[in-house]
Amino acid sequence: MKAGTPTEPERAPESLLEPPGAVIRRHGWVTRIWHWVNAVAVLILLGSGLGISNAHPRLYWGRYGANFDHAWASLPHFPAWLTIPARYNLAISRRWHLLFALVLGFGLLAYMIGGLVTRHFQRDLRIRGWELRPRAIWADFWRHLALRFHDERDPRAYNLFQKLSYAGVLFVALPLAILTGIALSPGMNAAWPWVLDLLGGRQSARSIHFITATLLALFTIVHLTLVILAGPFNEMRSMITGRWRVPE
Repeated sequence: MKAGTPTEPERAPESLLEPPGAVIRRHGWVTRIWHWVNAVAVLILLGSGLGISNAHPRLYWGRYGANFDHAWASLPHFPAWLTIPARYNLAISRRWHLLFALVLGFGLLAYMIGGLVTRHFQRDLRIRGWELRPRAIWADFWRHLALRFHDERDPRAYNLFQKLSYAGVLFVALPLAILTGIALSPGMNAAWPWVLDLLGGRQSARSIHFITATLLALFTIVHLTLVILAGPFNEMRSMITGRWRVPE
């Protein structure tokens, strides 16, 4: 191979590859703990957020928004089985939302620190240049259509779509949800008034917060669907014990 020619990804030697059926360690303790804390926090935040939305189901841009202002979106009234609590109670919905917003925020901070210390981000989530080539993206797409979500040559590795979606959630969606949530808190406004100015006003912050929450809900649905397609028992065990069986 000539010097400077792009190379294919580095792979483990054949003698080190795990055969189908082998049980390997796939997820570290930092990832597993954060995954379950985050799962509970996101579900409660979504449920309580829908309860809050029912109080005024319209979205605006700018600083102000009221019943007779022009709304860019009118939201449905969400049924009680989707909201927390399971009846209309704005005060209780806000308390649940604030409590688990703190859980989400500090949990994300701890995970970021743990991911840097254990080199999880650099080792598992770093996107290599070759992965963004059209040929590699196309091959990964066809593997997903065939329900082959892992690379047979390196079963521990995350595929490109996993890396892109996880990076989008970790470094864009969750921080943006937290930032816009801060902007909606009167107490935080008093301490950091610049956050509202940065986002274009309270109603803009509320709209961005709802859009971000919707994207996180869609990510959760897709994530759960792929877990079921990939084998729920194997995937759940890997996120509880860290051990994962290489598929046939």
